[in-house]
Amino acid sequence: MAALNLHFFFLSTPTTDAFSNPLSWCGASPAQSPLPVPPLPPCRDQVLRVMARNEEQITVLRVDFWRHPNTPGHPVDLRVSFPNLQEIKKLLDFHNFSYSIMIEDLQELLDEEKESMRRSRRVKRSSRTFDFASYHTLEEIYDWMDVLVEDHPNLVSKIQIGQSYENRPLYVLKFSTGGPNRSAIWVDAGIHSREWITQATGVWMANKMASEYGQDPSITAVLDGMDIYLEVITNPDGYAFTHSSNRLWRKTRSINPGSRCVGVDPNRNWDAGFGGAGSSSNPCSETYHGPHPHSEKEVKAIVDFIRAHGNVKCVISIHSYSQMLLFPYGYRRTPNELAKKAVKDLAAVFGTKYTYGSIANTIYMAGGTTVDWAYDNGVKYSFTLELRDSGRYGFLLPSSQIVPTATETWAALLDIMVHVLEHPY
Repeated sequence: MAALNLHFFFLSTPTTDAFSNPLSWCGASPAQSPLPVPPLPPCRDQVLRVMARNEEQITVLRVDFWRHPNTPGHPVDLRVSFPNLQEIKKLLDFHNFSYSIMIEDLQELLDEEKESMRRSRRVKRSSRTFDFASYHTLEEIYDWMDVLVEDHPNLVSKIQIGQSYENRPLYVLKFSTGGPNRSAIWVDAGIHSREWITQATGVWMANKMASEYGQDPSITAVLDGMDIYLEVITNPDGYAFTHSSNRLWRKTRSINPGSRCVGVDPNRNWDAGFGGAGSSSNPCSETYHGPHPHSEKEVKAIVDFIRAHGNVKCVISIHSYSQMLLFPYGYRRTPNELAKKAVKDLAAVFGTKYTYGSIANTIYMAGGTTVDWAYDNGVKYSFTLELRDSGRYGFLLPSSQIVPTATETWAALLDIMVHVLEHPY
């Protein structure tokens, strides 16, 4: 009965409206509102880590999950808006939920991140002195892609696979040494726009492959035998919005007819268990799956590209956070052993500990995901990487951790790529 009372509270608070209204979020800009609004006060939201004892307790939480529930006894991280903070803490205490504060003051981290970006921009740079240890805007990353292609014309090309809902180009970097009908590896980052470490890692990895081809034997072997397609910013509308208006925006920016809530979770929009566990039919939810599979232009562009290519052997989708390497439920021995090796080699770089396993058993049940669709469509090697950290900073990972994160992630990715090269199917 206690859980039912808590359920009523969460459903009766304005959390779903907060999902749709950028002004109610930390990092939002009042200039984005069509109506006059007073200046926003500092956003003192907190991120709480809650220990749930059973499945019923997990399902009653109706807030902004940063770390989603998986199995009973595992922690969930949730962002609580400042106006509701004390009331929610009282209810958690009353119902004997064990919790701790992971982030005391979200505004403090947002301010630090903004200041770090300002400092980086004060350093005089040219297009050829890109700072891989800083976060960048969509325009800066797209401009840098052109420089990368110009500097490595025999290896790297930029292709457009479609347009976003707001008509931004969907760019993919192709790494190829030539030859027709070559097997390929697909890597995407930033499908959830607020996960800035993923886009930054994608940029670093693109530079790594381009600059070390012909020098690093493993990179050279992979690119001599296969093509690699890397979509650094899979959700450009959302990513632009995280810079202009709402740092914590997750979804696409498509309009949902009949609802004032904007966007679809692009990692619940794939035709693989669509509408199942871990997704929502509520357009105001952060995990709204959309009106139908592949409704989002950003998702359909990838689907059409992979199907048209016809020879993609591996799909790797990069997310944050939680430090995990995951694969679809149907996998058996080989991917498990490969994931074990990849996680071990990743940890050997800086000692960062990752867990690995099937998505359903390791993190949470989720229908409509990228890697499940890839696996269902014949891509034997399909992986999701959840990058740093384990919750201290969450989606607001400091820029000082970009290069270390990318470096260790590359060790795991290279293991997977070499295995795919050496085990054709």
